[in-house]
Amino acid sequence: MPRLCYLIGALLVLAGLVHLGVFVVDGGPWEGAVSWRKPFTFGVSFGLSVLTLTWVSRFLRLRAGPYLIGAFAVASTVEVTLITVQAWRSVPSHFNMETAFDTAVARTLAAGGVVLIAIAVTMTIAVFRPGPGLAPSMRLAVRAGFATLLAAMVFGGIMIARGVVEVVTGDQRLAYTVATALKPAHAVFMHGVLLLPALAWLLTRTSHPEEARLRLVRLATWIYVTVATAVSALAVAGVTPVSPSTASILCAGAISGLAIAVLALGWIKDRRRRGPHKVTQRV
Repeated sequence: MPRLCYLIGALLVLAGLVHLGVFVVDGGPWEGAVSWRKPFTFGVSFGLSVLTLTWVSRFLRLRAGPYLIGAFAVASTVEVTLITVQAWRSVPSHFNMETAFDTAVARTLAAGGVVLIAIAVTMTIAVFRPGPGLAPSMRLAVRAGFATLLAAMVFGGIMIARGVVEVVTGDQRLAYTVATALKPAHAVFMHGVLLLPALAWLLTRTSHPEEARLRLVRLATWIYVTVATAVSALAVAGVTPVSPSTASILCAGAISGLAIAVLALGWIKDRRRRGPHKVTQRV
């Protein structure tokens, strides 16, 4: 099961990158309900999520873990496939009720979102159960990562709900605007489940003792949560210095840069603690 899920995740990322190439060649708008941006961003994001949860699931004490990861991979594949099909048809994927087929796609995407949220909730509960075998730094990273993933799913659920309400009341165009307003909040929390455990794992490759690794992971967690909360507060308040889609990409890039910076800080502290290398000469 894990190998298959890793393959699915890699293929989803590849599909997203292919559509970035399509966007470069074909052009068209970057923003809006119909854009090559959607199969690109959803493919890469869902692919990374499948890869991440497959890796992190080995830290969970959950018998149904492989089945949950398999269900997450299947739901992610369905989501990306339908979004991609609608992009090639040049019609919106979400909240589109123009035809019977479009309605079926929109409802399937909404149902898939509910499935993904349910899986995230189940895995988040499991990761907070006490269990042996994990270093405190990795335990903190995994728990904080799943908590941020759950926050991302909550914002995603709110986006779907707000869009559906607008569609039901008869304003389909407003549904896209209302739903995408919270996109930065959804994006900024989405990949903490990858970045924080990855940081904890990389720190085990240094000479830091566990106490130092725990302090660095705790620092990274607090900075990450603070930045994500600030971005989310701005999104909820309707403050958008840039478009929601561009803000989402900037948030993901900023968080990745933060993880690299914290790792670099740990390396610098490690070098300082060990001191300069002494050179001895033989006489």
